[in-house]
Amino acid sequence: MEGAEQNKPKVVLIDSLQSWESHLTQASNQNSPVVVHFTASWCMPSVVMNPVFEELAISYPDVLFLTVDVDEVKDVATRMDVKAMPTFLLLKDRVTVDKVVGANPEEIKKRIDKLAESNRVSLT
Repeated sequence: MEGAEQNKPKVVLIDSLQSWESHLTQASNQNSPVVVHFTASWCMPSVVMNPVFEELAISYPDVLFLTVDVDEVKDVATRMDVKAMPTFLLLKDRVTVDKVVGANPEEIKKRIDKLAESNRVSLT
């Protein structure tokens, strides 16, 4: 059982607008908060944040972690008004509740802590 969990990717790569919509709807239906990493392969701070984002995803099993390459899925980046990389959006029920622009692991972790905690409180 544990081995299977280890191999399961914790961060979901969004490759289309349909995939984005599907994951957001599913998260909303399950009352799960979402953290999105808007990245670009040419942006070094974004690339550096990838393993950090993976670690955070493992630490917060109740939160859905998504990665969107802004060059691959421009529609999503435009819709979410992302102008710089990396940008991290924290969503609840499809609504942006927080945003971190730039590679700042401590700040992102702090914001995700707050999001996860507020979600636990709202479920009780």
